[in-house]
Amino acid sequence: MAWLKLLDVFFTILHLLMIGFNLLGWIWKPTRRLHLYGVILTASSWLVLGIWYGIGYCPITDWQWQVKTKLGEQHLPNSFVKYQLDKLTGMEVDAGVVDTVTAISFAMVTLLAIYLNYFRPNSTSLPPAQHRSNNRIDADADTRKRK
Repeated sequence: MAWLKLLDVFFTILHLLMIGFNLLGWIWKPTRRLHLYGVILTASSWLVLGIWYGIGYCPITDWQWQVKTKLGEQHLPNSFVKYQLDKLTGMEVDAGVVDTVTAISFAMVTLLAIYLNYFRPNSTSLPPAQHRSNNRIDADADTRKRK
């Protein structure tokens, strides 16, 4: 029984690390390629394995739910994220909302991963936002240089 609890903790940590890296791994240039691979792996699981097991299928969730079932937990949701949000808030969070926010977040980081790996592979950051005040300061600096 103790090893099942340990396995449950292991899967929870693995889930949280994978989710965190999928959401934030694009930020640091040295991890961007690995982040892209993580996104591809996640998308493959959700979409390719999802053909046979249902869209959004995650083997880590499947294995963890098997462990939780052996530990006596019942009525587990399809989503690890929903499970954690329910536990954290003490409420029944709507599965549709969780799935929608998860899908939108994943789509955004997927687009970022593609952009940063293929369209700006040597960049250290996203392009800076152009502000009107910055342009005026730059114009003033150029004017002073010419004088």
